Amino acid sequence: MANDSGYLLDNQQAEAGTRFGALAALFNPSTFRHIDALGIAGGWRCWEVGAGGPSVPSWLAARVGPAGHVLATDIDVSWMTAAADAGYEIRRHDVGVEPPPGDGFDLVHARLVLVHVPQRAAALAAMISALRPGGWLLVEEADPMMQPLVCPDESGPAQQLANKLKRDFRTLMAQRGVDLSYGRTLPRLLRGAGLVDVEADAFFPMTGAGCTLLEQATVAQVRDRLVAAGLATDEEVDRHLDNVAAGLLDLATSPMISSWGRKPA
Repeated sequence: MANDSGYLLDNQQAEAGTRFGALAALFNPSTFRHIDALGIAGGWRCWEVGAGGPSVPSWLAARVGPAGHVLATDIDVSWMTAAADAGYEIRRHDVGVEPPPGDGFDLVHARLVLVHVPQRAAALAAMISALRPGGWLLVEEADPMMQPLVCPDESGPAQQLANKLKRDFRTLMAQRGVDLSYGRTLPRLLRGAGLVDVEADAFFPMTGAGCTLLEQATVAQVRDRLVAAGLATDEEVDRHLDNVAAGLLDLATSPMISSWGRKPA
């Protein structure tokens, strides 16, 4: 880790709930499509790593039914406590430093988790060790360096400012040990860990309400750190948020790389 190891997008902040909702709206359809393709069925045992909010574990619980079991873990489970009766188990757990909270899982899934974990290699190994023979791992991580612009159509000053602030945000992330090119390495890492039938794809929305909400919540969460680091001014942040609210920008997310593989039987 670099000189400041604090997590930029703290789940304790009020904007975290908005971010979770936006991420669910943007990426749940792709995540669920991948899990369905892996053959999820009634009776499966699933571990949702770094769940954050309730949307993915709730969906998993509905798929596996009463004969299955879904364990949702995170270092901060405060956004899941209201869903404690939704058919899945909630447990506080740090995947980077603690042993797996079980084994024999048919599916282990993590989305936007490992890139923020300093001990990401150990975390990935722990997730794989928790699979049953024949079980599936699905890891989904952003790759900001593959497509680094929040406004790919940089057509004017408003778009230029948006991209400038996104570069500033990624500077902060890199200072905290975030690997901004981690997503593209997932297929190689899964094969290197001994998984078979490894595949991957990439997905990123280009515009829409979910992109707008995600940008507003993310900028609100990191603005104080951007200003304190001398990377941006309050005036720049306010001008950008005004541009976003006015609907002047076609905002994009970073590509989400989804990679999956199966533990040999």
